[in-house]
Amino acid sequence: MNIVEFLRQYRIGGFSIFDFAVAYGGFFLLSPIIIKIFQKIHVNMALANIMWLILPLSIAAHVIFGNQTPLTKMFLNPHDYYFVKILIIFMVYMGLRKVVW
Repeated sequence: MNIVEFLRQYRIGGFSIFDFAVAYGGFFLLSPIIIKIFQKIHVNMALANIMWLILPLSIAAHVIFGNQTPLTKMFLNPHDYYFVKILIIFMVYMGLRKVVW
């Protein structure tokens, strides 16, 4: 067992704590670069906007690349998990709410 497998074994429900921590921590560290890139195309985006959009963007990336994670399966299931769908839509709204185009 390598270190990544060891860290991914800790879960809440079916979700790996390590995956969420790496995603949010990585985007937090990259946020100054992301903000500067968006400023070059005249889009004013704050750190809070980026943090709200991480989970919806990760679902979109997993769908595009064909990776089936538990959260992706829950979001794509048309017959169940309505709370997950509402949560992701709310996160998209919060992430795009104060973005100045």
